[in-house]
Amino acid sequence: MPDALFSNPRLARVYDPLDPDRSDLDNYMDIVDEFRAAAVLDVGCGTGTFCCRLVTERDLRVLGVDPAGASVDVARAKAGADRVTWVVGVAPDVAADDSHHQQYDLATMTANVAQVFLDDEDWLTNLRAIRTCLRPGGHLAFQSRMPSDRAWERWTKQLSHQVVAVEGEGLVEDWVQVTRVDGELVTFESPTIFLADGERIDSTSTLRFRTREALERSLVATGFPDVEVRDLPYAPGRGWLIIARA
Repeated sequence: MPDALFSNPRLARVYDPLDPDRSDLDNYMDIVDEFRAAAVLDVGCGTGTFCCRLVTERDLRVLGVDPAGASVDVARAKAGADRVTWVVGVAPDVAADDSHHQQYDLATMTANVAQVFLDDEDWLTNLRAIRTCLRPGGHLAFQSRMPSDRAWERWTKQLSHQVVAVEGEGLVEDWVQVTRVDGELVTFESPTIFLADGERIDSTSTLRFRTREALERSLVATGFPDVEVRDLPYAPGRGWLIIARA
């Protein structure tokens, strides 16, 4: 089940205003150009910012899939959204439809999407489904934070607290606070408070910080024999940008 941060309708509507800097997506636009992709599958599309950029800036064929219906509802209201195919679900749901088999040149998992798969079998199932949807020679691109950077030590209320004026909602307060670190699993709370009426909505998330070696092994095991690990351009030394060829 998706975290409340993405599945609660009120939280989904303020997700973009509370995190407006999506310059990280420029890296993925560059990858689209690098591989001359004409059809893109965006896994974990969230509120659809990347999908809509793809159709408005590159005129590509795009499918965005996400299990959080509230986030997809936000996506559907954006400019260009009518040119995107939206699926509320997960990659195996897309793969279950034969019409999507070997139809995409590039699949992406932006931001933290690759790290929300906590169980190894879920992660492998997701990768196999993506492989089913890619054409031979197609590519998968995603990012993952380097465990050695210990990013979670910066996820504190002191460093992340903000109050933002959101159209239609007034002032909205939020922050991130880590509550548990258990090996590769990091759990954190993300409270959001709507100051106009005092409603507080809590969301708890867990991410898995896999090693580079584990990520490479999982890709090879699921049909991606060629794996390239690059430094994450917008956060050098903090994350990997992983490109795998089907």
